[in-house]
Amino acid sequence: MSGTSSPEAVKKLLENMQGDLRGLSLECRKKFPPVKEAAESGIIKVKTIAARNSDILAALKENSSEVVQPFLMGCGTKEPKITQLCLAAIQRLMSHEVVSEAAAGNIINMLWQLMENSLEELKLLQTVLVLLTTNTVVHDEALSKAIVLCFRLHFTKDNITNNTAAATVRQVVTVVFERVVAEDERYKDAIDQPVAVQGNSNRRSVSTLKPCAKDAYMLFQDLCQLVNADAPYWLVGMTEMTRTFGLELLESVLNDFPQVFLQHQEFSFLLKERVCPLVIKLFSPNIKFRQGSSTSSSPAPVEKPYFPICMRLLRVVSVLIKQFYSLLVTECEIFLSLLVKFLDADKPQWLRAVAVESIHRLCVQPQLLRCFCQSYDMKQHSTKVFRDIVNALGSFIQSLFLVPSAGNTSATPNQTGSNASGNTGAAQTSPGVLGMGGGATVLPAFEYRGTWIPILNVTVQGSAKATYLEMLDKVEPPTIPEGYAMSVAFHCLLDLVRGITTMIEGELGEAETGSQTTAETTSLLTQSSEQQDLQSVSDQSEKELVSRAVWEEMVNACWCGLLAALSLLLDASTDEAATENILKAELTMAALCGRLGLVTSRDAFITAICKGSLPPHYALTVLNSTTAALSSKSYSIQGQNVQMISPSSESHQQVVAVGQPLALQPQGTVMLTSKNIQCMRTLLNLAHCHGAVLGTSWQLVLATLQHLVWILGLKPGVGGALKPGRAVEGPSTVLTTAVMTDLPVISNILSRLFESSQYLDDVSLHHLINALCSLSLEAMDMAYGNSKVCQHPNSRMREWGAEALTSLIKAGLTFSHDPPLSQNQRLQLLLLNPLKELSNISHPDIRIKQLECVLQILQSQGDSLGPGWPLVLGVMGAIRSDQGESLIRTAFQCLQLVVTDFLPTMPCTCLQIVVEVAGSFGLHNQELNISLTSIGLLWNISDYFFQRGEIIEKELNKEEAVLQKQAEEKGVMLNRPFHPASPFDCLWLCLYAKLGELCVDPRPAVRKSAGQTLFSTIGAHGTLLQHSTWHTVVWKVLFHLLDRVRESSTTADKEKIESGGGNILIHHSRDTAEKQWAETWVLTLAGVARIFNTRRYLLQPLGDFSQAWDVLLDHIRSAALSKNNEVSLAALKSFQEILQIVSPVRDSEKPDTPPAINVSVPVVVGTTTATSLGRSFMRTDSIGERIGRYSGSEPPVITDEIEDLNLWWAAWNSWYRIGSESTRPPVTCDKLTFIPSQPFLTALIQIFPALYQHIKTGFSMDDLQKLGVILHGAVSVPISSDASPFILPSYTEAVLTSLQEAVLTALDVLQKAICVGSESMQIMYPAIFDQLLAFVEFSCKPPQYGQLETKHIANAKYNQIQLFAPAEWVALNYVPFAERSLEVVVDLYQKTACHKAVVTEKVLQNIIKTLRIPLSLKYSCPSESTWKLAVSSLLKVLSIGLPVARQHASSGKFDSMWPELANTFEDFLFTKSTPPDNLSIQEFQKNESIDVEVVQLISTEILPYANFIPKEFVGQIMTMLNKGSIHSQSSSFTEAEIDIRMREEFSKVCFETLLQFSFSNKVTTPQEGYISRMALSVLLKRSQDVLHRYIEDERLSGKCPLPRQQVTEIIFVLKAVSTLIDSLKKTQPENVDANTWAQVIALYPTLVECITCSSSEVCSALKEALVPFKDFMHPPASKEKDKRSKQTLHLTAMPEVIRNACALVSTKTKNEPLGKQHVWLYFLPLSPPFFSSNKT
Repeated sequence: MSGTSSPEAVKKLLENMQGDLRGLSLECRKKFPPVKEAAESGIIKVKTIAARNSDILAALKENSSEVVQPFLMGCGTKEPKITQLCLAAIQRLMSHEVVSEAAAGNIINMLWQLMENSLEELKLLQTVLVLLTTNTVVHDEALSKAIVLCFRLHFTKDNITNNTAAATVRQVVTVVFERVVAEDERYKDAIDQPVAVQGNSNRRSVSTLKPCAKDAYMLFQDLCQLVNADAPYWLVGMTEMTRTFGLELLESVLNDFPQVFLQHQEFSFLLKERVCPLVIKLFSPNIKFRQGSSTSSSPAPVEKPYFPICMRLLRVVSVLIKQFYSLLVTECEIFLSLLVKFLDADKPQWLRAVAVESIHRLCVQPQLLRCFCQSYDMKQHSTKVFRDIVNALGSFIQSLFLVPSAGNTSATPNQTGSNASGNTGAAQTSPGVLGMGGGATVLPAFEYRGTWIPILNVTVQGSAKATYLEMLDKVEPPTIPEGYAMSVAFHCLLDLVRGITTMIEGELGEAETGSQTTAETTSLLTQSSEQQDLQSVSDQSEKELVSRAVWEEMVNACWCGLLAALSLLLDASTDEAATENILKAELTMAALCGRLGLVTSRDAFITAICKGSLPPHYALTVLNSTTAALSSKSYSIQGQNVQMISPSSESHQQVVAVGQPLALQPQGTVMLTSKNIQCMRTLLNLAHCHGAVLGTSWQLVLATLQHLVWILGLKPGVGGALKPGRAVEGPSTVLTTAVMTDLPVISNILSRLFESSQYLDDVSLHHLINALCSLSLEAMDMAYGNSKVCQHPNSRMREWGAEALTSLIKAGLTFSHDPPLSQNQRLQLLLLNPLKELSNISHPDIRIKQLECVLQILQSQGDSLGPGWPLVLGVMGAIRSDQGESLIRTAFQCLQLVVTDFLPTMPCTCLQIVVEVAGSFGLHNQELNISLTSIGLLWNISDYFFQRGEIIEKELNKEEAVLQKQAEEKGVMLNRPFHPASPFDCLWLCLYAKLGELCVDPRPAVRKSAGQTLFSTIGAHGTLLQHSTWHTVVWKVLFHLLDRVRESSTTADKEKIESGGGNILIHHSRDTAEKQWAETWVLTLAGVARIFNTRRYLLQPLGDFSQAWDVLLDHIRSAALSKNNEVSLAALKSFQEILQIVSPVRDSEKPDTPPAINVSVPVVVGTTTATSLGRSFMRTDSIGERIGRYSGSEPPVITDEIEDLNLWWAAWNSWYRIGSESTRPPVTCDKLTFIPSQPFLTALIQIFPALYQHIKTGFSMDDLQKLGVILHGAVSVPISSDASPFILPSYTEAVLTSLQEAVLTALDVLQKAICVGSESMQIMYPAIFDQLLAFVEFSCKPPQYGQLETKHIANAKYNQIQLFAPAEWVALNYVPFAERSLEVVVDLYQKTACHKAVVTEKVLQNIIKTLRIPLSLKYSCPSESTWKLAVSSLLKVLSIGLPVARQHASSGKFDSMWPELANTFEDFLFTKSTPPDNLSIQEFQKNESIDVEVVQLISTEILPYANFIPKEFVGQIMTMLNKGSIHSQSSSFTEAEIDIRMREEFSKVCFETLLQFSFSNKVTTPQEGYISRMALSVLLKRSQDVLHRYIEDERLSGKCPLPRQQVTEIIFVLKAVSTLIDSLKKTQPENVDANTWAQVIALYPTLVECITCSSSEVCSALKEALVPFKDFMHPPASKEKDKRSKQTLHLTAMPEVIRNACALVSTKTKNEPLGKQHVWLYFLPLSPPFFSSNKT
């Protein structure tokens, strides 16, 4: 209470009290003055107490009567507001425990008055509760008054008050008893309670009790009085009470405070004398009542049972039995008998349900049940209560099934009689019931003879959670759902079994461990004389005997009832989980009975499980005899007959298996349901886990299992283990998938059943063996003994026979003979022969046994078989392809074991058999995986040969010598395959031959795997062979294989294979047999080529290497020319591989190093590396030495140079044939035309450089022509439209295809070789140029491939691929190729321009001629880059070629070139093709700058050397320059004109070039002067034309400005004129003839006419042009005559000038007269002084 006694709390309390008193004073001021005065004096009182005392709370408690008085007076006013205030204040005082006993009494009296006036009822209850719970000051009468007050409030009219009061009563009753517990706790150390005095009958004898106990005693006694409808002794003032409420209070007290009753004999007395009689009295209506009985038979009407009372009574009974069994032994006997009675069928449903729930509460308490057994069942004249409970449950369950129903009335009479014998007779079935049962079996339920009862999930295992015992609020009996009572009863049984068995087994375990220690103690104590110790030991053993008696009694009492009920439920159960639970119960009971040695009950439970396992009415003598013995006992339970129920045939279970019964005469079939299988599993479980306690029951168990095994068709496995049979003979056995999943588990348990017998003790084992013996005797009678059991027509018999035979053989081999078996060859063969003979039996089941036996022999005796190996291997080899997958698989397993573990232990002579057996498995077509794995085994075998080569070789040679000797003695030849070779090599050859056979297997996967293995083996281990053996390898193995593969490939089917069996999809590249064979061909050819390459140093010394080489080349050729892209390409790869080899080096220092390029040969001098294994082993003779053996002392690898060259020329011829045939265009063209692929052609061309290295010395012009044809052909081949997106580059990148790269590389190799070669080789240059120039032409004229229609997609102008155009074939984009070729031409020409052959063969002319094509096309070229490259190339070539041409001018070798060149220039500079519309200004200017470059070349490289150049050519050039120098004369303004007019820069350069050659300071030759004159006249004529046209256009255009081009042109001409006149003045006068001067002066009038122009730029240019004419005003001073002539000239021109001027004056320009400022210009020539004075 520290919370309420702290100083703060006290201070607050005082404040609150004063506040409450003030409030009270205020409220009562007017109406109740006395209360007001009391309140005020109360305030003073409180203050005084607070001031005077240090312990304020104690002082308050002392004076509490006075402190409380004002509040009590306030309550007396009966004013609600005042009353509430006062009650709150009083509660506050109570909670601080400052109320004395007297004050408390006053308070209770005041509350009583309020209660009688019905005021503040809830507040009253609250106050009472606070008063009683906070302290213990209220006792005796005050307490009873307070309790009565609560009871009275419980029975008011107001519901809320009633409920609150009920809760308060419950709490107050609890408080009263809690006080007792607390009181006992306080006094427990003071004095011990005196022993209870028996027979104290005085109701008031409570003098010995302490205060709290006394209150509790009085309260409890009165509760009993009230429930019994008697007047209370202590609770004075009670007016009313209900029995239900009283019973609830009694139950809660008994349940919550059992220790009070057990510790105080007064309370115990109450229990015995008051509670029990009361309960028995109240039960009487329930006992007497019979449902459905007529009232007339009984004298008085029977009171009907009342649910609320009955249910509460049962709750009280449950508590009494549970808590006070030890006190109330006799009473409990009565209660239990009553409970059992309530289960009778004639009691109401609800009563039975509640009774079952009560019994369930007992069943989960095994210790309690044990007490019942000890107290009642084991006493002589007592009721057998425990047995009755179990039997009652059984009868109850039975009665639920025997409820008469409309569908099946005959069920009830059938209950007793017809089940006595083992079989039931015809079951009474009706469609309705079946239908009902069938339809509802989805729910878990019990179903028996048409009665269907669902199983409800009522409780958790091991807990008794009741439903109806908890319905305290129900007045009417509830309706019980169908199946509820059954489900509870079912759980009762299960919990009962679980509880009993767990308890007894736990105690048994303790007793057993205890007895061991006891035995030890006894032996120690017998010597000592201390009697008391012995006494204690004997006590212990006596105690044990007592316990055992109890256990046995418990089991004996309950087993019959349990078995009857469980058997019935097992038969009726349709739910797997329920069945499982029932079986578990039967199993645990059987095990418990076994442990306790109760044979009858054990056998009864086991028989029940056995019967459940077998089909109904199954004739099994053992079981029937047991059942008969049991069913003769029928047990009487309370007048009802309980029968052992045998299974009814009418079960609605799913049938999961149908099989034959095991009997002498076949009798049709029997059916097993899933429940049978469940029972079988339980039986197995029993045998497994509890074998030690089965004893004589083993016979039952084994007999049942034997029959089940037969019905299910389980078969004997290796060593007698059982396994589920696959296909059992005959239609008799049917197994559903439901049971198939269970079978492996069951068979596994069965097989392990006897293994677990090793854990049994001797006695149990003896029982087990006895049972087995009696069973086998029966079985032997049934089977007819036959030594050839293995051929018995009945498969099951055959099986057992084979099992016996194989077991005998294994036993014989494992027996430790003396001498050991490995030395006694005859005995071993004797044992193994019968095994071999089994191979002649065709039954697959026998063969499986035989092979399994072999497998086990290998696993156990594999190391010591020795001479028995051929027999064992023979058994494996005897398997044929048609003998089924499982046989082959088992045999193969044996072989795998042999190869992995036993090769080293078997004689070497057997190795060949192993190779043959492994090979034969490879050829089996049943199972692909086995074939592939067997190839792997061959590889492992080869590795083994390689590792153990030395040992094997020695052993084989030894054996060979023996055989040879025998053959000579007999006078016959030694006959073995590959005879001349050594025995070890023969072993290898045998292996290669096997792999060779597998390489042509019909299955592609096998061929592939075998091929890879064969070549890997030869590659890795071939070095072990003797040199001469290689001949056989090449001709007999490799070429033989190549021939077979070629033949199969060429004849293979072209039909599409849909799928690879099952759901395997086949890739389109492998979807015909032909394609699959193609892969094999590729693999084989590559393998052979590789061997030729890596082992050439071994093969070349053989005599017929060149023939072999030819054969190989022939194979390569035929593969390369096959119409399959994959094969042809691979053939070329092989060709490349064999060309990688260089000629062997003649070097006596290195005999052992095989020469090779890019090929690693795994040969190490002195050791041979085992490539596939991590270790190498030493060989005494290295490969080099071995070869040395065959070729004497010479270095081994030396061949003839000439022969070597022949090999290469043979290769060149093959290459040429492949090339010419594959690139020759087809004659006809249809869809099926075969056209070689690009990768093929690429590979073909790529071979040439390597090949050429070997043959270049003899390579002639003729060969070059052949090569040219092939290169040209290869480049012309189109590609299929499907492949084009992958091979063709996109347009944006101009890339060469790899084929084109290869072609150029080939020519490059040639050209480089010619470059360093002899003079005779250098005549090939022109031919190479021709070839390259032919390629250059492809840029504009792609080659045609025969008649094939191709689409050209190389038109960069439109830049689109039409992938879906109709043509099947696409020509390549040749532009990049042609351009690259052109670059090569230029480079090559730069190197070889001066070469004699190049000059003579007119290479330069040919180049120009070829370039003329793209140059003349210009914008029409497929690709713009082409003509640009052509121009730059032309410029480069000319810059080198023209000097050479000038050099040889006299020889006439270049005469025909000049016209070609002139035409080329003409075609290019004045092209007929129009530029594309989308050409930008910048592009046009770039293109113009290219034209300018050409003109510059003319001006630098051609015109300066005019004297070396033909005149006609120069004339053509001049005309061209003239044409280019002035813009076009046409006056129309079409687009084309504008485009051409835009070439200002070009015109300017032309003009400048004309200018440059128009005059010269000195003429060195007449030729030069001629050029100048020609150029001048052309130039002046051009200028005159342009000026005239301009004047005319200006006049016509009016106000419109002229086009920019024309303005620029006129400005350029005017500037040119001024430049020209300046130049003429500077020139030597004698170089300028009169005609020229005349032409210059004639320009003047035209110039004057131009002054009317509107453009300021033209005006300024015009001024510059006119200024130089001033010099023509005076004749030059030096020569009079000249002067005169010039003047004459001027004067002659004057009239014309004047005329022009007049004309101009009369016209108007810009709508105004000519200005004065212009007029003077016209008269310039007239007045030189005026002109010179510059005055206006």
